[in-house]
Amino acid sequence: MNEALKELLDLLDLEQIELDIFRGRSPEERIQRVFGGQVAAQALVAAGRTVPEGRDVHSLHAYFIRPGDPTIPIVYNVERVRDGRSFTTRRVVAVQHGKAIFTMSASFHIFEEGVHHQAAVMPQVAPPETLPTFQSRMLELVGDDSDWKDWLSRPRPVDARYVSPLTWEAYKDPSLRTAENNVWFRYDAELPDDRLLHVVLAAYASDYTLVDTVLLAHGLAWGASNVTGASLDHAMWFHRPFRADDWLLYAQESPWSGGARGLARGQMFTPSGELAVSVVQECMIRVAKS
Repeated sequence: MNEALKELLDLLDLEQIELDIFRGRSPEERIQRVFGGQVAAQALVAAGRTVPEGRDVHSLHAYFIRPGDPTIPIVYNVERVRDGRSFTTRRVVAVQHGKAIFTMSASFHIFEEGVHHQAAVMPQVAPPETLPTFQSRMLELVGDDSDWKDWLSRPRPVDARYVSPLTWEAYKDPSLRTAENNVWFRYDAELPDDRLLHVVLAAYASDYTLVDTVLLAHGLAWGASNVTGASLDHAMWFHRPFRADDWLLYAQESPWSGGARGLARGQMFTPSGELAVSVVQECMIRVAKS
C-alpha cells in the first residue's frame, strides 16, 4: 500500500468529538482548496457511523457551497432525519469558519429481494492492464516542465487508466475532442471487507474526472487554458456491492454545457459488466478572455 492511500484511509478515519459531530482533516499539501471528493467521502463516513448495522447506503445528494480551507479541520454535523423499518436518512453539514461549505443527504437501506434488470451496457474498451498510467501519459505531454514533473511524481491513492483522451491531449489536438470519457480506476492495495469503506472510496474517486468530461468536449485543460471550474452538486446511487480495490470502469459523458455550467453523468461498471454505481454532477466552468 503506497503512502498516498495510507494517508487517505487515515483522513477517512474521522474523530468523533460529540454525539453526531465529527472532525476531519485535509492532506498536508500546498493546495488552494479541499478536493471535493474528500469532503463527500468524509461526510459519508460521518453519516454511516450513525446508522444501524445491516443498512447500506444506496444514494447521496450533495451540494458544494463554499471552497474548503485545507489548513483547518472540517466539522461534520449529522442530523438523524429518520430511522424507519427499512430505510435510514441522514443529513450532514460540513462547517469551516462557522459557515457551511458542503451539505449532503444520504439514504441507507436494508437488503431486500426484488425485481432486477440492467439496461445499461458497459462500453467495449481496452482492459486496464493494457493501458498506461495517468502519470506516464501526462509526463509525455508536459516534457521538461519541472513543476508538472514534481506534481506527477507524487504517489496517488487511485490508479487511473484513461481509455479516452486526456484533456491536455484534446487541448493540443482538436480532433480528439469528445463528450465521452472512459476511465478505469482502482485502489491498488487489498482493502478491508468493509462495504461502507468501498462505497466511500468510490465517492472519493467519482469527483476526479467528471469536470474533465465537460472540458474534454471543448478542448480545455487545467493549466493550459484560461479556465476555472468547480463542482456544484453531486448525486450518486449505489446499486450493488462492489470492491474499490478491483478495477471499475467509469463511463462518463457530458450531455450539455452552457451558462458557465456543465452537466456530466457517469456509470461505474465491474469488470464483468455489472452496473455498480450511477453518478450525476453539475459543475461551474468559466473561461476567461485572453
